[in-house]
Amino acid sequence: MQWGSYSFAMEPLIALGVVGVLTLLLRWAFSTGHSLVERRPEAGSPEQYGLLVPVAEPPTFVEAEVLRRRLANAGLRATLAPTTEGPRVLVFPEDAKAARLVLRS
Repeated sequence: MQWGSYSFAMEPLIALGVVGVLTLLLRWAFSTGHSLVERRPEAGSPEQYGLLVPVAEPPTFVEAEVLRRRLANAGLRATLAPTTEGPRVLVFPEDAKAARLVLRS
């Protein structure tokens, strides 16, 4: 391919075009608010968990996980949630009575 006397001007234009494309790609990759990485969950109040109701309020996350596993072994669905008032073990309202019975024994 022969470009004649304009070839000296085309090479810098091609280089600027490549730099421009890389600039746009890097701006997109490092922009905020469009991350593909999941954000760390924020702790909310115990009332912010929808239908779930708290059945235990252990002082540490280790004790809360032990209680959650005890409920899971009993066949009850339970969730460990970090709240602003400390860890809470949450279950659905229809399982709350059975969960409290399992945790008492």
